[in-house]
Amino acid sequence: MRCLNRGRGIHSTGAKRMGGDHGHGHDEPYYLHAKHMYNLDRMKNQKLQVPLAVITAVGIGVGVPIFAVVYQQKKTASA
Repeated sequence: MRCLNRGRGIHSTGAKRMGGDHGHGHDEPYYLHAKHMYNLDRMKNQKLQVPLAVITAVGIGVGVPIFAVVYQQKKTASA
């Protein structure tokens, strides 16, 4: 069997730039905070906030699927 190249291909348009400045990267009014957004060493109450954020993320990551399974099983059992 022979494959013929018929000129079909995957193509996409260029990525849109934010700020309307034709892609020069000067998004100053909107992203002034981005340079120092993840400086955890400067965070106030770091010893409280970081473990609390991790526990919250893990709790949501474990709790939502468990809730979904229990809800689905109850829904199936009552039908």
